[in-house]
Amino acid sequence: MNEFDIPIFKKTYDLYKSFYGFRETVSKQDRYTLWQRCENLILDILENILWASQLPKSEKIPILEKTSLRLNFLRVFIRLSKEIKMLDNKKYILLQESVDEIGRMLGGWLRSIRQR
Repeated sequence: MNEFDIPIFKKTYDLYKSFYGFRETVSKQDRYTLWQRCENLILDILENILWASQLPKSEKIPILEKTSLRLNFLRVFIRLSKEIKMLDNKKYILLQESVDEIGRMLGGWLRSIRQR
């Protein structure tokens, strides 16, 4: 199976593309602080998903748990971005829905590994 066919990878990939597309709407002052931090987290999550997809089952759990923690950081930072008006409600909802779906997929992946 090609790692690019993994649904959680595709969803995270699309999240990054959406996030990147909003970059121009963010002020320069915000773009190089909280925005950059969020962008780096999304890239870390994408990287970790690819990494975990290549590992044997016994080695996936620590990577996926770390990815889950990074996803929670991202969730908080995206909420903060909305509260400081860096993101409007429409963009916030779109990003938050993607993050929530990725979280559900990640949780399912972890559960399936732990049950074996």
